[in-house]
Amino acid sequence: MAEVEAAATVSVEIPEAAATVSVVIPEAAAAEGAAAKAPHKLQRPWTFWFDIQSKPKPGAAWGSSLRKAYTFDTVEEFWSLYDQIFRPSKLTVNADFHLFKAGVEPKWEDPECANGGKWTVPCSRKATLETMWLETLMALIGEQFDESEEICGIVASVRQRGDKLALWTRTASNEAVQVNIGKKWKEIVDYNDKMVYSFHDDARRDKPSRGGRYSV
Repeated sequence: MAEVEAAATVSVEIPEAAATVSVVIPEAAAAEGAAAKAPHKLQRPWTFWFDIQSKPKPGAAWGSSLRKAYTFDTVEEFWSLYDQIFRPSKLTVNADFHLFKAGVEPKWEDPECANGGKWTVPCSRKATLETMWLETLMALIGEQFDESEEICGIVASVRQRGDKLALWTRTASNEAVQVNIGKKWKEIVDYNDKMVYSFHDDARRDKPSRGGRYSV
C-alpha cells in the first residue's frame, strides 16, 4: 500500500481581501519546492588544481609548483569556480589548470596515474582552448564517458609555442578502452584532426613515441 503524504497547514495572506485564510499544502509539494532550491549533487567530487611554472629552483622536484585549489561536488559550485577563476583565458604563459577526480593528484607518481597516459589536443587559438576546456569539464562532471572510471582528469596548458589540452587516463595498455575514450573526447570537443595518445611511462624515461602510441 502506498503511503499517503501527511499535510501541513500554513497561513497565506491575500492582500485584496485583507484577510488571512488557512490553506492546506501537502508536504510532498513543500518537499518539491525545497528540492528545487537544493544544490545539484554530482556523482563524485572533483578538484581544481593550478600550476604556475616559474624558473625552477636548483634541485626542485617536478610538480613542486603544483597547488590544490578547490574541491567541489555540486553543479552550482562548479559554475561559480569556473566563472570566477578557472578559465584558461585567465592563465599566464607557462601555467596550467587541472580538473581531476578528488583524491587523484595530477602527477605521474599518483597510483591512479602511474600506469596511464594522455590524449593531447593542440589549440592554436585562445577561444578554441576555452571552448574545448569547458566542453570537457562538463563532460567529465556530467559522467558522459562510458569509461568514466578510466579517466583521471584534464589539463589545460598555456605555452608560448602553443596551448594544449591533455586528458589523462588510468590504464595506458588497454588500447580498446583508450581508443573509445579518444573517439568520445574528439566528438565532445568537435576536433577534426588526428588526436594522439602517449604513455606516461615513455615520458618518464624520456623516450616519447613519435606520433603517439594510439591515434584517432
